[in-house]
Formats: sequence, structure tokens, C-alpha cells
Amino acid sequence: MADQEEKDGKAKKEEHQDGRIEQTGQLTLDENAQKHNIHLLTIIGEVEGHDNLAGNAKTTKYEHILPQLAAIEDSDLIQGVLVLLNTMGGDVEAGLAIAEMLASLSKPTVSLVLGGSHSIGVPIAVSTDRSFIVPSGTMVIHPVRMNGMVIGVPQTFDYFKQIQDRITRFVCSHCRITQDKFEDLMMETGVLTKDVGTILVGEEAVQNGIIDEVGGIDRAMRCLHGLIASGQGGPDGR
Repeated sequence: MADQEEKDGKAKKEEHQDGRIEQTGQLTLDENAQKHNIHLLTIIGEVEGHDNLAGNAKTTKYEHILPQLAAIEDSDLIQGVLVLLNTMGGDVEAGLAIAEMLASLSKPTVSLVLGGSHSIGVPIAVSTDRSFIVPSGTMVIHPVRMNGMVIGVPQTFDYFKQIQDRITRFVCSHCRITQDKFEDLMMETGVLTKDVGTILVGEEAVQNGIIDEVGGIDRAMRCLHGLIASGQGGPDGR
């Protein structure tokens, strides 16, 4: 009887986990040898802002992420956060909001770039205590773009510059790259055929001081367990 109850309990837990993954791309990892409760957060597809994207688009909704991050901060059970990124970028304000929330968490945080972390995905990737990228992972750094009608007046260009400066300041304050170097990568004209910017692949992101290490899920998890065990991480532990 006890064995059957245990099997039923595991089945219900797996069903609940599957539902959370399907609905939000989030999961609590709690079956490790260290008995640490780790929240898995995924930033997949396009970061969706105030406007809903097409129904067939893969999106990460910031109105889902922000309350979850607040709940993580308020929880006595969650001990760390692992962020998996494979994003093309998206809404600047929404992406910066997610990055600022991650950066201000008191729990240890680790990010892992899989596939790509482009555009506004760059600040999210560097907002954690430690960042990793797989060897084939890519990061695209480019100036701020706007969709829709743009009024060609000085105020509009000043607004663009303000947003770009906010992104630059955030990135450079959360990794090892200098502002001058980051702006050089952003305005590079010889890499993208029809655009301005730079593509960094794997080790290049580390060499340029944006990402901390090249590595996969094993190294990222090992690092996070180490931060939790040592009590490091969070704004005071950087």
C-alpha cells in the first residue's frame, strides 16, 4: 500500500511539473543530492511586452516572469535560480524589467545561454551572479530598434539614445566589458550584412568580457549548487 501511494504521489508530481513546463516554462528542481530547491526559469523565443504577439510565435511573457521572481524572493523554500536562455530578443522595456528583477534577487542566480541570447537577451544573460554560454551559443549586440512609425524629430532620436544608454550602462555594470568596447561591438558595420552590430559565438562572448564561462548545463548547475552552499550570490555577493 505504501509503495502504491508513493508511486501515485510521484505520478501526480510529474503531472504537475509537466503542466508548469507547458504553461510557463518554469519548474522547481529539488531532487538533487544536495537537497537544494532551485527554480528553473526559461527565456524562450521573443520577450513579449505590452502588445500581444502572434499566436504562433514562441514568447516569454514578462507579466508571467515578474510575479514569479517576486514570489521567489519572498519564498523561504527556493534557494537559487537557474535561467536558461534561447531568445531572439524582444521588447526593450520588458527585457530590462526582467534583467533588473534578476539582478536584485537576494538568492544565488546562474544563467546559461543555449542557442542564442540576442538583443535585449544580453542584459538578461549578464544579470545573474554567474553566466555561462555553450560553445555554439550566440549573442547579437546591436543598437536599439523601434517598430512602427517613427517621427523624425530630435526628441525621437534623443529617446532612442536614452534607451540605448540604459542598456549599455546595465550590461557594463553586470559584466567585465567596458562601455567603449560594448558600444564598438554595437556599432560594428563589417559583421552583419544588412545591419549594424556584432555576433559573438561561445568563447568570443567570454573573451569580450560579457559572459563568465563557456560551459553547459553540468557546469552551470555545479556553479549554482556551489553558490548556494557557500551562501554567495545576490546583490551583496557579486
